Amino acid sequence: MSRVLESLAVGRVIGEVVDNFTPSVKMNVTYNSNKQVYNGHELMPAVILAKPRVEIGGDDMRAAYTLIMTDPDAPSPSDPYLREHLHWIVTDIPGTTDVSFGREIVSYETPKPVIGIHRYVFILFKQKARQTVNPPDSRDHFNTRNFAQENDLGSPVAVVYFNAQRETAARRR
Repeated sequence: MSRVLESLAVGRVIGEVVDNFTPSVKMNVTYNSNKQVYNGHELMPAVILAKPRVEIGGDDMRAAYTLIMTDPDAPSPSDPYLREHLHWIVTDIPGTTDVSFGREIVSYETPKPVIGIHRYVFILFKQKARQTVNPPDSRDHFNTRNFAQENDLGSPVAVVYFNAQRETAARRR
């Protein structure tokens, strides 16, 4: 198992959010132009206020991708009864570019973890065709697997996640 898949399995992203898959596209997620997302690393809430820059290293400019960002730990990791909470969906993203060239069908919602350490997961799918992905009915109780099946997206081609927790006064600098 690759290190990427191993870290996703250890973080329970594989299993709770997606099934095992074969990564086939590079995806870089960066907040504030200098805070890159790495599996399992923590980002402070102040850093994740604005939507990140997401670059896709696909091999075909004619390909289209869908990016989903969810929180499988809402409202708290010990009782995630809103699992998954949807934070963002961008579709029709051209390969070899960044997400800003795609079509945002669910606007970016700033993560605001209140209780415990939350995982925020970015899942990238390769679409079979453009203009084929429909927005979900709700942000709460979102299910990445069901959404992928309903929109004929297949397995993910890239996944990355970070952790965040509420910033207490003692942790602020």
